[in-house]
Amino acid sequence: MLQMIVKHLRPFLFAAGLSFVAASGAVSSTAVQITPEQASAIQSITDYINSFKELQGEFTQISPKGNMSRGVFFISKPGKMRFEYAPPNPFLIVADGTWLTIKNRDKEKGDQFPLSETPLRLVLADKVDLLNDTRILGFDDTDGLTSVTLEDKGSSVGGQLILVFDQKRKELQQWVVIDGKGRRTTVSLENIVTGIPPDPKLFVVKIVRQEKERTK
Repeated sequence: MLQMIVKHLRPFLFAAGLSFVAASGAVSSTAVQITPEQASAIQSITDYINSFKELQGEFTQISPKGNMSRGVFFISKPGKMRFEYAPPNPFLIVADGTWLTIKNRDKEKGDQFPLSETPLRLVLADKVDLLNDTRILGFDDTDGLTSVTLEDKGSSVGGQLILVFDQKRKELQQWVVIDGKGRRTTVSLENIVTGIPPDPKLFVVKIVRQEKERTK
């Protein structure tokens, strides 16, 4: 299922001019040993993610094939997110706290998946502890950018998430979703604003399902 999710998410995830920092090479699920200094850097990412309830701004996405899309995003924790692509990209991605919906606005059709089965759970959780909730698979700290490759301990499916954090600005710059075949979808954030509650209607979406009914 994760591979299907990532397939739909490809036209939508981050690139901030970082050229896939720490994202090259084969997919590995072997945890690495981290130093106290590295643990402190990872804790700073945890502290940042836990520091906000609302987040909004603009995003740029680069797909595994190099296609670029832009749009606006809204996050309201726990569990709510809206990524709205600018035309001509017809896709809209909404998490309502339980389900992740990928909608084709041109056809009013889409698919839904349990949010808990996607790597985005780690970004949208009310509280997260990256050092305890994940396996640390990779770490890099270059020119003030900390890049951490994670695997969710609580997920029943495969896949990895790379978070890129600007230690100087204290902002999350990028994430990369990696599927089981090593394909990366990269999304970059910019013009970030915190503390403004978004309209709850942004996280409500209706679709005509093009696949089987979601599992209760």
